[in-house]
Amino acid sequence: MNRGYGLYLAWQVALVATGGSLYFSEIREFVPCVMCWYQRILMYPLALILGMASYRQDFRIIPYALPFSVLGILVSATHYMQQKIPGFGGVGACNVGVPCNVEYINWLGFITIPFLALTAFVLISVLLVMSRRAGDEPVRTARATAG
Repeated sequence: MNRGYGLYLAWQVALVATGGSLYFSEIREFVPCVMCWYQRILMYPLALILGMASYRQDFRIIPYALPFSVLGILVSATHYMQQKIPGFGGVGACNVGVPCNVEYINWLGFITIPFLALTAFVLISVLLVMSRRAGDEPVRTARATAG
């Protein structure tokens, strides 16, 4: 894969995830729980910084963006387990407000909002790692090839 496409695709995934979260809360009027807010805190900056990095083809952002997506995987997986594993939901930050085990959507019996977020964070992480690996190859410049 071309290195630039990986960064661009990671940005596109972050945009879709950000738009999806805003759709669910602003249009469908689903009230986000605490874990949803943590996922948003990790996703929204990715939409911004990956967009700027993609436009500038700045691959130095990868080591800074990757921790956001890896932490997002952990938060989303924990949230998904709170929804799908009985007894797991009593632990954590969801003691106030909307319970984190509420499933606003449940498509095909397993696709919930945290599952969608988890999928997005995994895709972003994979695309960033692939872009980073593609960037490990030495870059030939006109000067290096001329002489």
